[in-house]
Amino acid sequence: MKKKSVLRFIEQHKIKTVNHNFLLGLLMLGMLLLYGCDNFVEVDLPSSQLTSSAIFEDKATANAAMVSIYAKMRDSGMLSGNLSGLSNQMGNYTDELVYYGSITGKTRDFYNNTILPSNTDIFAWWNNTYNQIYAANAIIEGVNASDALPQADKKQLTGEALFSRSLLHFYLMNLYGDVPYIITTNYQQNKKVHKMPSVELYSHIIKDLELAVSLLPESYISSDRIRPNKSVVMALLARVYLCNKQWAEAANAASYLLNNTQTYAWQTNLDAIFLKESSTTIWQFIPRTSGQNAQEGETFIFKAGPPPLTALSIGLINAFEPGDQRKVHWVKAVTKGTDTWYHVSKYKQKSKTASSLEYSIVFRLAEQYLIRSEARAEQGDLIGAKEDLDKIRATAGLTGTTALSKQDILDAILKERRVEFFTEQGHRFFDLKRANRLDATLAPVKAGWNPADQLLPLPESELTLNSNLKPQNPGY
Repeated sequence: MKKKSVLRFIEQHKIKTVNHNFLLGLLMLGMLLLYGCDNFVEVDLPSSQLTSSAIFEDKATANAAMVSIYAKMRDSGMLSGNLSGLSNQMGNYTDELVYYGSITGKTRDFYNNTILPSNTDIFAWWNNTYNQIYAANAIIEGVNASDALPQADKKQLTGEALFSRSLLHFYLMNLYGDVPYIITTNYQQNKKVHKMPSVELYSHIIKDLELAVSLLPESYISSDRIRPNKSVVMALLARVYLCNKQWAEAANAASYLLNNTQTYAWQTNLDAIFLKESSTTIWQFIPRTSGQNAQEGETFIFKAGPPPLTALSIGLINAFEPGDQRKVHWVKAVTKGTDTWYHVSKYKQKSKTASSLEYSIVFRLAEQYLIRSEARAEQGDLIGAKEDLDKIRATAGLTGTTALSKQDILDAILKERRVEFFTEQGHRFFDLKRANRLDATLAPVKAGWNPADQLLPLPESELTLNSNLKPQNPGY
C-alpha cells in the first residue's frame, strides 16, 4: 500500500495520529492488509510490523486496523458484492444466474462448471481469505500484548477479530472442504499446518464464536451496524450450528436475535429491506466513500438487453409462486423486441447517489427465521417450524404453507430460501449442499455437473508450496 493511500484512509475515517509512530505503525499494518504475505505459510514479517505497539497504544489506530479487515472483505474477499464475489460466481455455479459475458470472462468457468486448480479466482479467494485471517490474528495478538488500550476496547477488538476469523474459516471449509485453521501469525507454526476434517473445524469455529459472544457488547458501537456486536456473532453461530446439525443450539441462537424486537424490528416493506437503515439488517459493509452504494447493484443491474454479463435464470424466475411480491419488488425485467431478461433488484442503485442509500448486507433477520424454522422441524416441532416459515411467506404476500410432514416442511423451507436469498453470498450453493441436494438439483440443469463439483479445487500453487495440503480434492 502506498503511503498516500494510508493517509487517504486515515483522512476518510477521521483517524487522529498523535505522533509519527502511530502513522508508521498503521502504514505497516496497511501494507499487510493490502498485500498480506505472498502465502500465509511463506513469509514471516517482523513482529515490529505485525503487532507494532504503536498501533495498539491508541484506540483510533487499533480500530482502524480492524476496520481495514472489513474493507478487504468488502473489496477483495469472498463476501464482496463485485464480480469476483460469491454472490456472482456461485450464483453462476448453481442455478441462479445465466452467463452472457465473453468467452474469456472470469465467470465463464463457474457457469460451465469447468473450474481448474489454476483458476485465478479460486486462488484469490484462498489467498485473500487467509491473509484476512492472518490480519485478524495479528490484531488478537497485538491487543493482547497492549498495556495501553482500555479493557473495554481490548474486549471489543478481540471479539471482532475472533468473529472475523471464524466467519472466514467457515466459508473456506464450505467451499474447499478440509482446510487449515490458522490461529497465529507465527511463521514456524503456520508453515507446518495441515488440513483439518470438518469435525475439528467446527469445533474451532464454535469455540472462537462462543468466546467472541462473551467479549462483545449487546449494543452496536456504530449506529449503521457496520461493526459486529454480540447479536452478529449469534447470527453466525445460528448458521454454524445449523450446518453442524446442532438443532437445539441453532434454534436458541436464532431466537436470541428474533426475541430482540427492539433492535431488530420486522420489516414488511420489501423495498426497504436492503436500505442502509433497515431494521432487519444484522451486519453490513459500508461503501468505500460517501455516495457509493452496495457493489451488488453495480454487478447485477443492467438497463438494456442482451445482458452484458449475467441475468437471472428462468428456473429461478419460475420458482416464485403466483402472487409472490418478492418477484415484483426484487426482480426487474428488461425487454428488447420479443426477448426478455431479468436482473436482481434487491439493491436498486447501480451508481453513486448524493449520499449512500444502500450498504452490502451480510446478515439479515429473515435468515434467522428460516434457520429456526429448519431447526425446529428437525426436532419435531412442526407447528413452530411452520410459524417461522409463514412469517417469511406472509411478508412476500403468500398464504401459509400447506406442508404437513417433517420432510414436506423441510422441502418447503429449502424452496423458500431459494426465492428469499437468491444472489446473496452463495446461499443457494450452501443450502443445497447442506440438504444433500446439489447433485439431484444441478445435474439436470447444469451441463457437465458431477459430484466432485460439491467442492472447489484447492489452488494449485498452494499445493506446490505446502505439501501438507495434499491431496487435491477429488475430481481435480
